[in-house]
Amino acid sequence: MRRTPRLPLEALTPRLLEIPDPPAPLDWAAVFGNDRPVELEVGFGKGLFLVTSASAHPEVNFAGVEIVRKYQLYTATRLLKRALTNVRVACADARLFLRDCVPAASLQTVHVYFPDPWWKTRHHKRRVFTPEFAQQCLRSLRPGGELSAATDVQEYSLVMAEVMAALPDFRAVPPPEPGTPAHDLDYLTNFERKFRKQGKPIYRQKYRKGA
Repeated sequence: MRRTPRLPLEALTPRLLEIPDPPAPLDWAAVFGNDRPVELEVGFGKGLFLVTSASAHPEVNFAGVEIVRKYQLYTATRLLKRALTNVRVACADARLFLRDCVPAASLQTVHVYFPDPWWKTRHHKRRVFTPEFAQQCLRSLRPGGELSAATDVQEYSLVMAEVMAALPDFRAVPPPEPGTPAHDLDYLTNFERKFRKQGKPIYRQKYRKGA
């Protein structure tokens, strides 16, 4: 894949989402300059989902939160080079970002794709998909809003399903079936491209918040 040269920080500022200090709920209309629906991706990595989704849906605002600073800057560079104005990317712990910075009932969709499985048992507490995380998603989603998730780890997918089953305000709905990629960037994320090319199964889930 072609490398994306990083632009000066001041050039990237319009695509960066700064966390209030002290943390406080964001005003999405002020962040984006409009009142379009907002979707949040948790752990956006190199930003493929944000780039493709924002390009395909200019009527939607997309926010991303990623704990790794270099990926925030890398993705902001991709967004700027494509003149995508409907995306902002934050560098933060997603669990704290949801709790402290996302207003209640303000999101249309939360996307969680291929989160780190933290394989060792003693590291499971670092997993992003926990009962507390699911509760914050429930609080943050508007009625009818959706939580969309995917992982290549079956054990983690079972954990996700168990967590979501404990929340009766969420209803499982069929996740969309991916089509045949038209080109090398026609994937949900970089991880999905890697795993599908390796022939690995991908476990997809989708849940809708009740009215």
